[in-house]
Amino acid sequence: MLNNNTLHITIYSESTPNPGVMKFVCNKQILFSPPIEFLNANEGKNNFIAKKLFLLPLVKEVFIAKNFVSITKHDSFLWEEYINNIKEEIKIILTEYLNSTKSKEPVILQKKTAIKTKETSLNATEKKIIKILDDYVKPAVESDGGNIKFISFSKGTVSVLLQGACSGCPSSVITLKNGIETLLKNMIGDAVENVEAING
Repeated sequence: MLNNNTLHITIYSESTPNPGVMKFVCNKQILFSPPIEFLNANEGKNNFIAKKLFLLPLVKEVFIAKNFVSITKHDSFLWEEYINNIKEEIKIILTEYLNSTKSKEPVILQKKTAIKTKETSLNATEKKIIKILDDYVKPAVESDGGNIKFISFSKGTVSVLLQGACSGCPSSVITLKNGIETLLKNMIGDAVENVEAING
C-alpha cells in the first residue's frame, strides 16, 4: 500500500519503428542512466523493475532508460489486447520502485552487456565517433525507444550495439547504412568505411 507522500507517476505509451516493441514513457526522469537492457528473465532477476516486468506473460525483453521503459513482446501476443493492462502494471511497478529505497541502490548490470570501451585507450577518431553518436544519433534513437553504444573501430569498420526497440528492428539495417554510416562518413571522412551492429 502506497502512502500519501508517494510520487505521482504518469505513464503513456508510444509505438516504435519495431512492431514488436512498445515504449512506455514516465514523467519522472530518474530511472537508469546509462540505459540497461535485459534479454530474458534470468538477466533481470536482480533488477527490481525487470524482475517484476518479466512476470507479465507477454514480456520477452526489457530495456530501461532515464525516463522510459521499452518492452519487447513475445510474438504470440498482440499489443492491442494488452496495452491498457500493461500500461497500468508498469505504472504500479515504477511507482513502487521510485518510492522505495530500491531506487537509491546501485544498479546491478547484467553480465551480457559487459562490453565496455576503455576511455583512456580511445584514439582521436574513436572519440570523434562517440561524440557524433552521442550528439546526433542517440537522441533520435532514444525517441524511438532504443539506444546505441559504441563498441569498437577497426580497419574502417565501426561496431555498435543496438538496444531496446532498435534491436531486431526491421528498419535498423536501413538506419545503420543510410543514416549512421552516411553521417559518420560525411563528418569524419574516408577513415570510416562501414558501420555494423553486433549482438549483445
